[in-house]
Amino acid sequence: MQYQQRRSRAPRLIIGVVIAGIAFISYLSARTPNPVTGELQHVAMTPADEVALGLHSAPQMAQAFGGLDPDRAGQARVDAVGARLLQAGLGKETPYRFEFHLLADPKTVNAFALPGGQVFITRALFDRLKSDGQLAGVLGHEIGHVLERHGAQHLAKQNLTQGLVGAVAVGASDPNNPRSGAAAAALAAAAAQLINMRYGRDDELESDGWGVELLSRAGYDPRAMIEVMKILASASDGQGPPEFFSTHPNPENRIGRIEEAISKVYPNGVPSGLQP
Repeated sequence: MQYQQRRSRAPRLIIGVVIAGIAFISYLSARTPNPVTGELQHVAMTPADEVALGLHSAPQMAQAFGGLDPDRAGQARVDAVGARLLQAGLGKETPYRFEFHLLADPKTVNAFALPGGQVFITRALFDRLKSDGQLAGVLGHEIGHVLERHGAQHLAKQNLTQGLVGAVAVGASDPNNPRSGAAAAALAAAAAQLINMRYGRDDELESDGWGVELLSRAGYDPRAMIEVMKILASASDGQGPPEFFSTHPNPENRIGRIEEAISKVYPNGVPSGLQP
């Protein structure tokens, strides 16, 4: 009986291995240089695909946060700061189409970017910022996510992990115990989430580095990013961390890493005359 069970399970194991192999090959083959940094990255789409995805998803994302804010002056300020960062900070053409949106949500403290250049900040976070430099810190960080292609990278990893989860489910399935495959798949999915969260923290540090670089090139005091971190830390009001930290993992040493990035840009200290 045990021999027959092993024989009946063997084809499923083979199929599971094949599915896992296809997932790995697809992930490894999706490797292309970043058009801005030149770094080789595993991505699931072209820059043009990223732009199309961002434009297609932007209205739905805006609606999830109460739609666009009707405050024209506030939107104009967001546009002006974003444009200043791009014009002074990049120094080269990119394939991305950046647009900046002020969302009407007065309660959710958050900012985020879609692949391709759609950048959003909620009213709740916007109203907490005390200077254009701090606004630039938030937008510069989100621009960094786009330039580093973090969204496309995560889509590639998601495709890989979905393939591995499916492989585990097939290989571990047992006709005499239908729940076994589902349980194994759940464990694999949990492990995949942990892996992706770890990379998410690295993404945040990369984007913080971009924020420091962009602010410095655009004439803003990059120390404004440290003030943004403090504002976010105090935004909970005893009700838990702001939404920003649920989508932007917050390593304990994040402020320290921002200070390190500033010291690399200004090894002799931040000069006077920069806009706070």
